[in-house]
Amino acid sequence: MYRVLFVCVGNAGRSQMAEAYFNHMAKGRAVATSAGTVPADRISPDVVNLMKDDGIDISGAHPKLLTQDMLENVDRVITMGCGVENVCPARWISTEDWGLPDPKGRSITEIRDIRDEIKEKVVRLLAEIEGR
Repeated sequence: MYRVLFVCVGNAGRSQMAEAYFNHMAKGRAVATSAGTVPADRISPDVVNLMKDDGIDISGAHPKLLTQDMLENVDRVITMGCGVENVCPARWISTEDWGLPDPKGRSITEIRDIRDEIKEKVVRLLAEIEGR
């Protein structure tokens, strides 16, 4: 089974949304997880609410610390745009960066735009994985 790891700093927004969309859309054909280099205490309530608005409940998810084991047991690592914060994880392994802004401190409208961009990127990623 194809495995993807989405990584950001806090694992409280971008990477959680990407993980949820990926797993929802993949329907078991592939699997994703997410983690952060400095995990937050909780997922952003705004992110939880915006995902609910799109039919996906991530209220039971929690930020996770990135581990070496996580990096070794996936086919692809995608960072969410954390390079600009100079704390981007796993610089010594091959990663793909989606260059997304951090939703922390942004308006609901801006977070919704980030969410929608993540959803579009996940759709394209799944199509690529499935060879379409």
